Amino acid sequence: MSEPKGDVLVLDRINRGFGSGPARLEVLRGVSLSVRGGEMVALVGPSGCGKSTLLHIAGLLEKADNGDVTIVGKAANSLGDDARTAIRGSAIGFVYQYHHLLREFSALENVMLPQMIAGVGRKAAKLRAEELLTSVGLAKRVEHRPAELSGGEQQRVAIARALANKPKLLLADEPTGNLDERTADDAFALLQNLVRGTGVAALIATHNVSLAQRMDRRVTLHEGRIQPM
Repeated sequence: MSEPKGDVLVLDRINRGFGSGPARLEVLRGVSLSVRGGEMVALVGPSGCGKSTLLHIAGLLEKADNGDVTIVGKAANSLGDDARTAIRGSAIGFVYQYHHLLREFSALENVMLPQMIAGVGRKAAKLRAEELLTSVGLAKRVEHRPAELSGGEQQRVAIARALANKPKLLLADEPTGNLDERTADDAFALLQNLVRGTGVAALIATHNVSLAQRMDRRVTLHEGRIQPM
């Protein structure tokens, strides 16, 4: 198991709102948190509290109105689009509730694609995809398309895809929310083992209280603010 390292993600006084004037909605209000390598942090809170917005900012999918986002020691909030895209491709992996697999591609091709976009050759991308899919228990399903896989198997492919480019930071938005209890438990156990084994830092938004309790820390977001423990 990889030993936990220093802070991979640091969010410092993040503010984000939408709209203007009297109709402006302040979604995040001075949010600060950090996640270390090898650590799983549960991001919990009621629907509409800003969890997804916070993950989008942490993943450089949108910009904070102000505040600092630091990923692997690099200040990222003020970077241009090209630089932010480069960091997303090399340092960040995403897992979503609804998988977002490409339906026309096999499991193998879904895991190869982000590597090839990052410039990895086809042969090397295929080898790593095969290794990852084997590690998530899908060695015999690599040629199956998403429609031929169960929900749990699709989420396993999504986890493998998120780790394809050896990210330092893994962000997951309700990764087990679309699965039944047993399948969700299996998917979480797999994700937990991979985080421990690779030393990736993981920030995971979830409504599942039992899964949140199994993580290293829980961070509660309420009305746009981190609640004190």
